Amino acid sequence: MTGGRVTGGTGPVAVPDVLVLPGVLDPGQAAATVRSILAEQRADGGIPWFTGGHLDPWDHTEAAMALDVAGEHAAAEAAYRWLMRHQNPDGSWYSAYTDGVPTDRNRESNFCAYIAVGVWHHHLATGDDTFLEQVWPTVSRAVEFVLDLQRADGTVAWRRDEDGGVPDEALLTGCASVHHALRCALAIAECLEEPQPDWELAAGRLGHAVAGHPEAFLDKDRYSMDWYYPVLGTALRGAAAEERIRRDWDRFVVPGLGVRCVSDRPWVTGGESAELALALWAVGESDRAVEILRSIQHLRHEDGGYWTGYVFEDDAVWPEERTTWTAGALLLAVAALGGDEATTTVFGGALLPTGLADECCAAEAR
Repeated sequence: MTGGRVTGGTGPVAVPDVLVLPGVLDPGQAAATVRSILAEQRADGGIPWFTGGHLDPWDHTEAAMALDVAGEHAAAEAAYRWLMRHQNPDGSWYSAYTDGVPTDRNRESNFCAYIAVGVWHHHLATGDDTFLEQVWPTVSRAVEFVLDLQRADGTVAWRRDEDGGVPDEALLTGCASVHHALRCALAIAECLEEPQPDWELAAGRLGHAVAGHPEAFLDKDRYSMDWYYPVLGTALRGAAAEERIRRDWDRFVVPGLGVRCVSDRPWVTGGESAELALALWAVGESDRAVEILRSIQHLRHEDGGYWTGYVFEDDAVWPEERTTWTAGALLLAVAALGGDEATTTVFGGALLPTGLADECCAAEAR
């Protein structure tokens, strides 16, 4: 396998200092969490949610990024090569696979775009120009599939159905993630000297919609991801990001337990909590980011993995699954706080291309 063998899930893992954070992960705990992801990775490179569970392209990529942070570059590359082999002719991936077989043939825009985030992170972590050139056609086709779903208002429809239809609907969380992916795709294009002016315009229009036009999206306000994703996806920074975080903090954050998935349910989830921590780091709120990460250690299992969520009114873990993407999101948040260069570059956003606003967006901004 190009890039070396995939590390086994039970062998020793030497973790870098960036994955050590007092009160969250000591070296042994960090190594165990990395092993929990490696233990789930299949021989073909795929990373399902858990043993026997399905794989989706977004969470698969999130876990791969965490492996790169841990120095498990061969395993991460194997995950990206899985995507290269399973890409559909139109540039998409299906929404779910079990044992490599599609089990949900819808194609979601943010799932398909996220490879650009992972590939750019992998290149920054490894400096592997050869692999970047090899994966470029895959990234390019994925971006073109996604931009074929961009609507007149700059938003991106959230999926193409199995029958080829496209719901005339956009999701704020998904579009914020796509915006981030387009910026990373542009960084890859710049590195390879492959100018993409259409992508620049698309990224600018989408970022404008995410930052300033909530009416363009389906109302999912009760979901915490719609709260913090415009920040995590780099569309909001500065005072606007700080105000957004402040506005709904008390609605979603449960002190000492983590972040609610939805505002009206007594359910905190590790993935949302870790992602909020990453967004907090990105806007200079590192102390609160650490506080959030410490608050979800009750989700940690002795094997190093993390339960997906906890229903605090019932004092019950739910669902009873430890997901690779929950562990991956936590490792990425810790890595950002630890100053890992690839992670801070990708999620900080300051060094990513911004895209170009069209004339209508520019006039509105004035």
